[in-house]
Amino acid sequence: MSTVVVIPSRLRATRLPNKPLAMIAGKPMIQWVYENASKADVGDVIVATCCDEILDVVKRAGGRAVLTDPDLPSGTDRVFAAVKSLSHKYDKIVNVQGDLPFIDPMSIKKVVDVFQKDSDITSLCAPIMDDFEIGSPSVVKPVLSFINDSLAKALYFSRSPVPYGAKTYYHHLGVYGYTFDALEKFVSLAPSYLEKSESLEQLRALEAGMTIHMGFVDSAPIAIDTPEDLEKARAYVKTL
Repeated sequence: MSTVVVIPSRLRATRLPNKPLAMIAGKPMIQWVYENASKADVGDVIVATCCDEILDVVKRAGGRAVLTDPDLPSGTDRVFAAVKSLSHKYDKIVNVQGDLPFIDPMSIKKVVDVFQKDSDITSLCAPIMDDFEIGSPSVVKPVLSFINDSLAKALYFSRSPVPYGAKTYYHHLGVYGYTFDALEKFVSLAPSYLEKSESLEQLRALEAGMTIHMGFVDSAPIAIDTPEDLEKARAYVKTL
């Protein structure tokens, strides 16, 4: 069984232009993500991008990157296009979002370890400790059916606080594992009703009857979407 980690990245972010190239402690953000993904040691690591600037940065840092069609509708489509362009055929594909510069390599390893015989997709979540995050629409909350203390099946994802009355809410991380067949099926599907309602593409998989298994980590890494997030990341790196 072979695994590849793919990091989709582009420059078109509206809230933080040129986000992947933003400098954090002397390194572009995309380089931080690439280096942490490489430390997971689960397989090959590739950046999928439609931007020559990102391609050049990754290659200068000693990484591997492939150019994809700039008109692809989502990062997941970019991941699949990159995998399809490679000569090697992979059984499992891990999608690590390019706005997670401090993603723990062990989290990437865990998303691979979570795979069960009937898994189509795997992902991770962490318990929410800050009440503000429970009500924040930028923090995606999964509804889980627990299989045991370290494994659950995702029933739904929402930007609202769900399920109602939960003793613990969970923060969904932007890391996914796919079987090749599941990823191929996913990108062939049209965006679903719930996906468009919540602006969450993982709901497309659930509406199509695909199985998403979830593992658990202690905390969610910093995700960078705004200039304020970037300043938090720059402050955080000084504590490392």
